[in-house]
Amino acid sequence: QVQLVESGGGLVQAGGSLRLSCAASGRTSSNYAMGWFRQAPGKEREFVAGITGSGGSTMYADSVKGRFTISRNNAESTVYLQMNSLKPEDTAVYSCATRRWYLSSIRVSDYEYWGQGTQVTVSS
Repeated sequence: QVQLVESGGGLVQAGGSLRLSCAASGRTSSNYAMGWFRQAPGKEREFVAGITGSGGSTMYADSVKGRFTISRNNAESTVYLQMNSLKPEDTAVYSCATRRWYLSSIRVSDYEYWGQGTQVTVSS
């Protein structure tokens, strides 16, 4: 089993920044891909960003490209999501996820382990 715990959410004004963290424990591996997803009220969970096991490759949803950056510190088993130029439409519960595969994916169903999520609220 792999346990994931997110932190760093909160309330921020539009244009501001937040940095989310996701700490992994248990039977985790630096070879596992990680992803960040978000779910706004009344909407389906959607892909935000993904990173390969080595951290050498990343991918982003078009809606966050150029504003968000995903990174990982394998020595600390932690993945980060730096969010800049936040917009009210970024308001959602953000969750990290991992899969026992090197490559990340945009599909929710490809991830096996999920954190509880952290709330991000962007005011206008």
